[in-house]
Amino acid sequence: MDTQFLKIFTLIFVLLNPFLMSIYLLDLIRNLSLPEFFNVLRRASIISATVFLVFAWGGEQIFSEVLQVRFAAFLIFGGIIFIVIALRFVFQGSDAIAQMRGPAEYVAGAVAMPFIIGPGTISASVLAGVSLPLLQAAMAIISALAASMVALIVIKYLHDYVKQRNVKLIDSYVDIVGRISALLIGAIAIEMVLQGLDAWLEPLLQVELPA
Repeated sequence: MDTQFLKIFTLIFVLLNPFLMSIYLLDLIRNLSLPEFFNVLRRASIISATVFLVFAWGGEQIFSEVLQVRFAAFLIFGGIIFIVIALRFVFQGSDAIAQMRGPAEYVAGAVAMPFIIGPGTISASVLAGVSLPLLQAAMAIISALAASMVALIVIKYLHDYVKQRNVKLIDSYVDIVGRISALLIGAIAIEMVLQGLDAWLEPLLQVELPA
């Protein structure tokens, strides 16, 4: 198998990070049955794959020429969203995420954004389109997305299996792990904002002042 294909696959899988995503989806993991959870992930995956393939095909020009915004702005606003999510998770737990996600009929779209479709995964999709032929790029993106969804299904299955034996223990453990992981989400969010500011300020700092 092509080394570049494996690099792109690994990059996207790591950026998707099924463990951190499972923290964001804690309320769904707790409250939905396995078939219902699978259907939500399936719809979210279709939405996400479509967006990723569009960016693999069109590149960052989609931001500058179609959407008329800079990628730096996307980084900054995406970071702010993650900061809000992390703060609410730390102080209110997974129930706060359920409130932010909105009505159940829109849950698939809310799962896709912002944790699956984010600045990191979109950048990786652009890189896939540049580094590989479009068909191979599409295969790498879809394979990484599918692997992440399978990992989430396994996490859901393990949660349900353990919960049947000790409900109070697993709920307490999951809540503590979720709040601690929210600190990492917040740190990632700050890094996204800083990267956006760097990308925005870099052209300004390179402008030479007149003598």
